[in-house]
Amino acid sequence: MTRLVSFADGTTVPALGQGTWEIGDHPALRDAEQAALSRGIDLGLTLIDTAELYGDGRSERLVGEVIKGRRDEVFLVSKVRPENASELKMMLACERSLERLGTDRLDLYLLHWEGNVPIEETVEAFQELVDEGMIVRWGVSNLDLDAMQRLEAVDGGDLCAANQLLYNLGSRGIEYDLMPWMRARDMPVMAYSPLGRGGLLQHPLIVDIADRHDADPAQVALAFTLLHDGVIAIPKASSVEHVEKNADALEIQFDAEDLERLDAAFPPPETAQPLDMI
Repeated sequence: MTRLVSFADGTTVPALGQGTWEIGDHPALRDAEQAALSRGIDLGLTLIDTAELYGDGRSERLVGEVIKGRRDEVFLVSKVRPENASELKMMLACERSLERLGTDRLDLYLLHWEGNVPIEETVEAFQELVDEGMIVRWGVSNLDLDAMQRLEAVDGGDLCAANQLLYNLGSRGIEYDLMPWMRARDMPVMAYSPLGRGGLLQHPLIVDIADRHDADPAQVALAFTLLHDGVIAIPKASSVEHVEKNADALEIQFDAEDLERLDAAFPPPETAQPLDMI
């Protein structure tokens, strides 16, 4: 099953992509991680998310090796550190990322989180990269509703294409206000850590629903993250078997009872919540 998400400019990407946080850190795992990413592309999980921060560039290098000869099959996302979000530093940071990735352009370049550089300067820096053809579009990560409204008020800020956020069954705060605000602007949510951290996958209800669907708990958690329109999930997979299971999560169809039980165990927010981050 292929499920697509649209950006405001009409570009579509698969709702299920691939994340690379902590990938590339261990040489002994390198071959398996590369095989997983490559298999993911074969399965249609063609959006790949990385960052200069991940392994101090090691993740980008590994992704670059995987997409060599396949660049045009992939929607490539990377992120800039907030201390590199000024006009001069961003240009240099982007050049380094492109070199590690072995490409001449990023499809989406994100501010990893908001730092001390004025957002006006960051927007100008992003636009310069667009003008130079180094990136196709830009966005942000880990910005709450107040920050997004401040961004939108900046000249050119309305061109923000996406916001990458922590979103999973155990972290639903953005459903109250930020997600609807973004949906009204055709701005996708990129959900990182969609499987949660800690004991989420051991929760008895998730295990029970997984058994009902002949699935595993990770697939149930991932399928929930993908329920909302405009959400792109970017789970990490470190083996071919793992990425194949992620792809199979697209086949899960919850019934009304499943959803009622999930809402009871993991209640949707009824008021505004502070933004969760990892």
